[in-house]
Amino acid sequence: MEERVERAERIERSKIKQFLQKYHLDAGKIDFEENICRFMTEMTKGLEGKESSLAMLPTFLEVSDVLPADEPVLVLDAGGTNLRAAVVRFSGEKKPIIENYAQYPMPGTRGEIGKEEFFHGLAEALLPLLPLVPKGTPIGFCFSYPTEMAPDLDGRLLKLTKEIAVRDLEGARVGENLFKALRQKGYRGEKKIVVLNDTVATLLAGQAAATERFYDSFIGLILGTGTNTAYMEENHRIKKLSDLAPGRSMIINVEAGSYAQAPRGELDRELDRELSDPGFYVFEKMISGAYLGKLVWKALQRAGAEGIFSPGFTQTLSQGKDLKTSDVNDFLNYPPGAGNPLYRCITRENREGTENLRDSARVYRIMDGILERAALLTAINLSALIVKTGKGLNPCRPVCITAEGTTFYSLKGFKIKVEYYLKKHLVEERGIFYEIVRVDHATLTGAAVAALTKFHKREK
Repeated sequence: MEERVERAERIERSKIKQFLQKYHLDAGKIDFEENICRFMTEMTKGLEGKESSLAMLPTFLEVSDVLPADEPVLVLDAGGTNLRAAVVRFSGEKKPIIENYAQYPMPGTRGEIGKEEFFHGLAEALLPLLPLVPKGTPIGFCFSYPTEMAPDLDGRLLKLTKEIAVRDLEGARVGENLFKALRQKGYRGEKKIVVLNDTVATLLAGQAAATERFYDSFIGLILGTGTNTAYMEENHRIKKLSDLAPGRSMIINVEAGSYAQAPRGELDRELDRELSDPGFYVFEKMISGAYLGKLVWKALQRAGAEGIFSPGFTQTLSQGKDLKTSDVNDFLNYPPGAGNPLYRCITRENREGTENLRDSARVYRIMDGILERAALLTAINLSALIVKTGKGLNPCRPVCITAEGTTFYSLKGFKIKVEYYLKKHLVEERGIFYEIVRVDHATLTGAAVAALTKFHKREK
């Protein structure tokens, strides 16, 4: 009896594995070392100004040990849904103190607006905070969109993403336009604005939190609705820029979501074609929260069409519309949950009896396989950055990966899967050490670090 059960289970696993392999959704068929090399090649081309799917955007920001205590900074965090503002200062122990926090809807999320209205909406969020800080207090502006940075710490928007609708915004210098809007509202302080994105801010938050730990280098990872990474690069390798100080380094915003050399399959390409921005952010569409549910749904529909599920299950499945990544997470945590869109498929009347349980297990294995691939690709991204730096060879000085995002932390087993591949391919095979840390209010903290350390240096 036990042998028959084990044989049946082997057949089930083999059936799902063959399906995943057919559509290049199987992590086991992805060569880790080969794909690290591919990623690093794209990084190098981006740093040299050659054609690459990775923008490798210089930020002109460094990691600094200087973090003055009890000096206030204004922080504005413009994300995909919410606009947040606060006053941030650091204690003598370098602990962030966040005061007068406020959250607003992001301008441009409730219908299309013009560029001037957009920046006036951002300025409005800062106005209540201006009387609370000394005149001339720096502003850390976390602007979570692809932005080309300049040495003056301002940035020019390259592409508007995340369903924000603003006319004539692309190409605008975001710090300059924010300052202009503040002036029009009566602000008379000098311009002290540092523009950075959320991934760079997350990296800096990890550096600020490392008060009792020695790290060899720092990486920022965002993996929530979207994905991106940032890391420290030596100036002499950033060949697309001239006149950089030798022997120094700066943070590079990789724009990893745009990476185009990952091994995609038919369902990946089909999903990409159906979205509003085909050909853009194809890596992000393979691993991030905005798209994993859609990809899983495509896989389940295709599996049903190919006879993976029983006829009754397939018929009920065909009546559904879509899955969100949160639905996938709900199913993996509790398959029979009544609030899940797949509930009807699981609980339908079925004359085939135990076939219902087999269908549920098949759904689980397909979902888990797709998440396994996403975790592997995330580990490839992180590993490529770490290997390129040559850091982390001393176990007492690992590389610090500061990670943010619900996909990374909340999706069932995802973080564990990523760490499995990092441990295997970095620690065991290369002798490279890392630590993953989580920082509360990472983007606010990192934006404050950027503004405070940059202007503190200039005034010394």
